[in-house]
Amino acid sequence: MDTIRQVNDKVPALVVSGFLGAGKTTLVRGLLKEAQLTGHRLAVVSNEFGALGIDETLLSSESPGGYVELEGGCVCCQLSNELLTTLQDLWERVKPDRVIIETSGVALPFDTLTTFGREPVNAWAGESLAVVVVNAEQMVEGRDLEGTFDQQVSSADILVLNKIELIAEHHIEPIKIILQELAPGTPVVESTNGIVDSALVFPPNPDEVRMRRSPSHECGESHIHEAFVSEVLSIQSGLEESALVEQFRSLKALRVKGVVQSASGLRVVQGVGSRIDLIVPPPTFPSHLTGQVVVIRRG
Repeated sequence: MDTIRQVNDKVPALVVSGFLGAGKTTLVRGLLKEAQLTGHRLAVVSNEFGALGIDETLLSSESPGGYVELEGGCVCCQLSNELLTTLQDLWERVKPDRVIIETSGVALPFDTLTTFGREPVNAWAGESLAVVVVNAEQMVEGRDLEGTFDQQVSSADILVLNKIELIAEHHIEPIKIILQELAPGTPVVESTNGIVDSALVFPPNPDEVRMRRSPSHECGESHIHEAFVSEVLSIQSGLEESALVEQFRSLKALRVKGVVQSASGLRVVQGVGSRIDLIVPPPTFPSHLTGQVVVIRRG
């Protein structure tokens, strides 16, 4: 049993938020792998804005029995009651040592955090913190930094500045200054490829982190979502990777995610803005998802 459970027989919880394509799923996968090495029972609830199930395939094999995906809405509002039921079911089935909720890229963390204070979850859930993942490349490009992004960052208990390998080193400190203006006093953790030590996001004394929250974080005022729309597109098989990249760039979408059969083999598509990456999927990737991508745009 870990130290936190010995001190307080409640389960520490984490809400992982961040704008579309910031690297939330990659960060959660890393925490899952670390949990397997350390023997922690880590339960994950993931909220997909686009209903295709890519993240479910990537995460469920690494969290057997302790992974649930919620689709068709946002866990910070439309699916809040379903999230409550899901968390209680995970507690009864898995008895996790730690819990993570990975929100969609359009969700706001504070309203999701309030779920841990509702009955019956509040009987077993301990201190909950909001970790917001920030795409360093997005900040350098000055892309989509108002509205949802601003609200996510200002609600963070911990900021993870991710994808720093994609930017020049001299940009890092100016980015941190901007983040401190948006979220004064919030610690910023640098990350490459979503790698973060779990001790930083599951701190031994989360009360110290919580005490840094700004009044705006605690107010719980109702939020208004920006308008985003998603659609699933079918993609022709056998195209060269260069042709696929150009095809996805021409969509001018905020986020593209899916699986295609390229001329070089099966590829997972991860598109954020103009950056399109084609990645070889795990060998167990289900064939029924092939040829489809989720495209997310502003409404």
